[in-house]
Amino acid sequence: MNTNDMKIGFIGGGNMAAALIAGLAGKLTAGAHIHVVDPNAAALDQLRARYGVTTAARADGALSACGAIVLAVKPQAMREVAAQLLPLLPPSGSTAAPLIVSIAAGIRAVDLSRWLGGYRAIVRCMPNTPALIGQGITGMVAADGVSAAQREAADAIMRAVGATVWLDDEAKIDAVTAVSGSGPAYVFYFIEAMQQAATELGLSAEQGRQLALATFAGAAQLAVEATEPVGVLRERVTSKGGTTHAALASMAQAGVKEAIVDAVKAAARRGQTLGDEFGSVD
Repeated sequence: MNTNDMKIGFIGGGNMAAALIAGLAGKLTAGAHIHVVDPNAAALDQLRARYGVTTAARADGALSACGAIVLAVKPQAMREVAAQLLPLLPPSGSTAAPLIVSIAAGIRAVDLSRWLGGYRAIVRCMPNTPALIGQGITGMVAADGVSAAQREAADAIMRAVGATVWLDDEAKIDAVTAVSGSGPAYVFYFIEAMQQAATELGLSAEQGRQLALATFAGAAQLAVEATEPVGVLRERVTSKGGTTHAALASMAQAGVKEAIVDAVKAAARRGQTLGDEFGSVD
């Protein structure tokens, strides 16, 4: 599948869709080859003016000409979106069958397929919010109706906003959701705590912000570029009896690491529950 001139449809024009369109328009495909459906007229006006996309307030015939359709709506809206999309889709095995890329949390491919009348050319994705600056990472899994060319196209679409990780089992999407999908919030939470500590130690709010952000960004980049495990990097900063040792000992005593692991597992369990809840909608 040639992605250079592929027509790509989006149902949903929110932040994640806008990030993907920014990464695609004029790079992977022309802006005029991107069609966006969303009831929010202001969002459509902005996307049309910025990227030259075509738009519609409701799923329309333009989607039938798309080689890929990205479903970028809230999970609770997916059933209704599928009902709008169903009449526009050819049979799944048809040479004209578009690839369906879902980035909605909690919506399992088997349920989306059922709502789409048994359609099987579906790739389920879990991106994260750093995609908004082109630094995202997306977990992806393909249903059995996805061709090799469609898988390549899905990968190209999501790489427009960052790295991709392919999974061999859709059940692992819940783990991806918990680790990287929700992960930016954990990072922001830790940064907030560092900033609060800075101010309680007498630094200004701006000084605390600068120090926390630069430290987190620098340490993360060091971990990316290093060949050693992050545990080794941590040990190199930790002199026995020193300040870092005191901080880490305090965290260990408070059970911080265990609390973080438990929190990520709680997010994964919630992802499974959401899949059960949304999948029960017939």
